[in-house]
Amino acid sequence: MLLKKQKPAIIFEIMSRNLINLFTVLAVLFIITACVFRSDRDSKNSPTSNLGEKEKSEKTSTKEFSSNGETNSQKKDAGDFIVEHLEVKNSSYIEIDRQIKQDKTLEKAADKLNRSLILPHDIKLRTKDCGEPNAFYDEREHSVTVCYELMDHFYRVFKSVGNSEQKAYDKMFDAVRFAFLHEIGHALIDTYNLPVAGNEEDAADRCSSFINLTELGEDGVNAVLAAADAFALESKRNTQEKRNLADEHLLQEQRFYNSLCMIYGSNTEEYDYIVSEGYLPKARAERCPAEYERTVNSWENLLFTWRKR
Repeated sequence: MLLKKQKPAIIFEIMSRNLINLFTVLAVLFIITACVFRSDRDSKNSPTSNLGEKEKSEKTSTKEFSSNGETNSQKKDAGDFIVEHLEVKNSSYIEIDRQIKQDKTLEKAADKLNRSLILPHDIKLRTKDCGEPNAFYDEREHSVTVCYELMDHFYRVFKSVGNSEQKAYDKMFDAVRFAFLHEIGHALIDTYNLPVAGNEEDAADRCSSFINLTELGEDGVNAVLAAADAFALESKRNTQEKRNLADEHLLQEQRFYNSLCMIYGSNTEEYDYIVSEGYLPKARAERCPAEYERTVNSWENLLFTWRKR
């Protein structure tokens, strides 16, 4: 299905009518990230709660030390999450940017993150206009940026297939949440020099799914579902001639199936419709519970020594 081009004024009008929702969601995007680093995870909600006591003990003993032998208590907190407000060049986003500064949305989020994580250096948090729809981590500047144009892009994608303005707006925020946590994944991999035995873009996708599905409940599931929808819709616009197989990102079709696999693997009974209605092939679905479990255990182990106690 071809996506219909929307007039630029539409998304700006919708955003203006929903500024309060925008600030709330942006706050959630950053503040909820800190949840994954809390040290008092309830064992009944932990994906590893069904492991045997011996396996739990072995995992704990492994996680007490980092790869260079340092314990959590030996790591020094030498950095902070720092908010940077940059000049907005596109006049369409000036009011949104002003309200975010006034509400101190990012400052509140940075404070939550700083209470949760040990950092070897500062990481900057930004929202701004970028001239293109994007969200990215800059390893040279150690910064995570969510572009206002990305919100515009997701809104247009979801609106183009017949969603109401409000539905497209809601799904846009869910997709942006997934994208933001994807970039947080890149930031953590770089900052902590985490080992990645595979494609880093896929690892960042799985980090986002891990945080969304283990920490955010229904909102997190909606974020992964919205991302999967966006991947599917965007893939229809990428004809064989336009696909860049040399790009480090997986194909949008692959990201779609991987996202569904994470959701299904997290609770096969609750999300059985993903398989029964044909969205995810049964052959792949059979491996999803183990795939999900492996993803969760991997990220929990990798981040353990960097959590503040």
